[in-house]
Amino acid sequence: MRTGSALQWTALDRATRREAATLLRAAIREDVGRGDVTSRALVPAGAVARAVIVARRPCVLAGLPLAAEVFRRLDRRIRCESDHRDGETLRAGAAALHVEGPARALLAGERIALNFLQRLSGIATLTREFVRRVGSTGVTILDTRKTTPGWRRLEKYAVRCGGGENHRMGLYDRVLIKDNHRKLWAGTSARPLADAIRAARRRCGGRLIEIEVDTERELLDALEGRPDWILLDNMSLARLRRCVRLVRGRARLEASGGVSLHNVRAIAATGVDAISVGALTHSAPAADFGMDFL
Repeated sequence: MRTGSALQWTALDRATRREAATLLRAAIREDVGRGDVTSRALVPAGAVARAVIVARRPCVLAGLPLAAEVFRRLDRRIRCESDHRDGETLRAGAAALHVEGPARALLAGERIALNFLQRLSGIATLTREFVRRVGSTGVTILDTRKTTPGWRRLEKYAVRCGGGENHRMGLYDRVLIKDNHRKLWAGTSARPLADAIRAARRRCGGRLIEIEVDTERELLDALEGRPDWILLDNMSLARLRRCVRLVRGRARLEASGGVSLHNVRAIAATGVDAISVGALTHSAPAADFGMDFL
């Protein structure tokens, strides 16, 4: 059994730990409040118990350090062990986490730990399926900012556990010129998109510059500004293929809009570099875990 790095809070980067700590405090306060009245009534104060968190159906594991931290925060005497680590695929019936310690604390942490595991493992599992569908095409599956408020770093961590990559963490770390920016852009010229890219590059230092386009004409305009990435928004497969031919490697291409498990392979086959999928975080079904006392 692993008791070390796989379960350590420090397995998460510092920024993710800060977000997770805030969520853990809120979740414990929300669920436990002033105490578990049922356990106080029925479970002796000194009782010790063992339990195991089991995957009811196959999934990709994500959130194991958080689940362990839930129990440690409720009672430091709880011992947590696992044979697995985040990113691994669990079969149905596999034990994700073994816990042992004061019974009241185990009962108090049960639902909180399961909630984190189910949400994050659900995202990792869906991401892994998208990655599997694009197979050997070399196309990267990206997430979006369509995340649960307050959960962004954790949900994007789960995407990485599933084999996807993160797009922007927020508005601050990458320039993405979208349609509404273009409507408000004050510049007027024969090449408005190219000028918008140039203006952004002057004002935003060394950040990556990406621009959204809807047509081939907009694509050619944008290429004049030499962006790092071009976002091809809600395009048909035929139009995506034409855009790939027009660009000829002068910028990296991201396809977005209407992406599903049914069409992601066909989109990847058009020759784009990446496909962004909002569903990874806004529509992932929860993984199925349960906690059984032994």
